[in-house]
Amino acid sequence: MPGLPDLLPRPAKWPRVALAAAVFTFLDALDVLLCLVYAVLDAFLEESPVACYCHRAHGAEEDQGVSDTLYVRRSAFRDGLLALLRTVGVGRRTRNASPGKARSPRWSDCGCVRCLAWRSTGGGRLHFVVGKESTPPKATTISERGPEDDAIFIHGFTSSSSFWAQTVFPELAATANRRLLAVDLLGFGDSPKPANCAYTLRDHLEAIERSLIDPLNLTSFHLVSHSMGCTVAIALAARNPARVKSVTLVAPPYFLPCEERASQVALSRLAEKKLWPPLVFGSAVMSWYEHIGRTVCFLICKNHRVWEWLIRILTRKRGVDFVVRDLTRHTHHSAWNTMHNVICGGAGVQDRNLEVLAAAGVPVRVVHGYGDQVVPVECSSRHLKSKLPRAEVRLLGGRDHRTVVFGREKEFAEELREFWSGCENCEAMVMDGCVRV
Repeated sequence: MPGLPDLLPRPAKWPRVALAAAVFTFLDALDVLLCLVYAVLDAFLEESPVACYCHRAHGAEEDQGVSDTLYVRRSAFRDGLLALLRTVGVGRRTRNASPGKARSPRWSDCGCVRCLAWRSTGGGRLHFVVGKESTPPKATTISERGPEDDAIFIHGFTSSSSFWAQTVFPELAATANRRLLAVDLLGFGDSPKPANCAYTLRDHLEAIERSLIDPLNLTSFHLVSHSMGCTVAIALAARNPARVKSVTLVAPPYFLPCEERASQVALSRLAEKKLWPPLVFGSAVMSWYEHIGRTVCFLICKNHRVWEWLIRILTRKRGVDFVVRDLTRHTHHSAWNTMHNVICGGAGVQDRNLEVLAAAGVPVRVVHGYGDQVVPVECSSRHLKSKLPRAEVRLLGGRDHRTVVFGREKEFAEELREFWSGCENCEAMVMDGCVRV
């Protein structure tokens, strides 16, 4: 027998749905208009202008790790407007331009000394921060074997190594007898941001191996990652299952397979076209609209020095918080392609990579906040747990996408120590011929 609340009519959702449809239809039209504007500007300001994805066909690039979401972002209204532009010749002029000829930075990117510092280092290696090592204790069972396994920390989208180096590293460095390596992913922070790169998952993995694992001769290491970095960490562990001693995933964007393409599921779930909350609306705008996103990067990232100056004046502080600073330390090309080729395109290979980890017996710990509005908590509690039944999943009340780490740095560091110690002790017992019963 239904109760009284079930019998009462629910508030109509159609006004909210209609408003969202109107707003995103307007954004569709605005993005197409900006497509025309940038086509003209690029033709005058760049020697070898590269066509936007509005005017490229999805073909063999898919086998190279390029996501179909770059080409297929469902909107009948937008597709109709683009078809109209093609009839008058827009997009034909640059259709066959090679991304390999693109100059870096582009005219709409920042060209300050800090943003171009990576070009003077040569070699194209990623920037990374090394945490301080403490003096090894004199008498412990594992430290007698030498330094403990190193740990690689991978940040999330529009972030940098500061996410870990300025929060968790100070807590870990007090007792850790290991190297702590926080890397700036390709296209972010102080790492290279080449304009002729597709920023596929493979590009990110090869850059980490070329910059950290091979030069530092990392034969054994732990992985710690946040958000988008979890996709990179899972793939990196699948490529090096014998080297990876454990994987810690914080707010991993993973969805179980369904009839729809994994890339399209990731785009629609992580960048849902909603007006509220603002964080979700912002994700939708930056993920669905290539030219609006480029305009935002032009206004914010290219002029980051002006914004940082204004923030220092308003806050009366000498510096700018690293979270704010990191939001500008990328190009539109690096962020746009990473979003689609790693977060969306990487979703298509997640299952295979997780199966490799399960078969290799790599210990996995998952941490997620119930209040996460960016990556649904069900990604960990239901989807990932179903794929990795032996993974340890920890769900935290009152924590969102960032505060799952921020504000609890000491506790998070202690959890890492405990997890790493348990993994290394188990390995030591196996090496000594011990069998747990």
